[in-house]
Amino acid sequence: MEFNDVLGWLGSFCVVAAYGLNSFQKIKSDSLIFYGMNLVGGILLIVFSIYKEAYPNVFINVVWVIIAIPGVIKVFQKTER
Repeated sequence: MEFNDVLGWLGSFCVVAAYGLNSFQKIKSDSLIFYGMNLVGGILLIVFSIYKEAYPNVFINVVWVIIAIPGVIKVFQKTER
């Protein structure tokens, strides 16, 4: 297994784990851990997809990361107050 494959699997795990943990109400959808797992997972999947030249996957993960970034910012702004 190549290093890039490991990144892809880690990214997939992060995104699926975030969804699963939220679905089973172990984490909240507005928590830093939820947004962070989606952000990290999305970035890892972007790297993997670019390497594999799977550009539709790059697109969806770029959108995934763009959605996660404001959530992370919002969580940090709440903690500063």
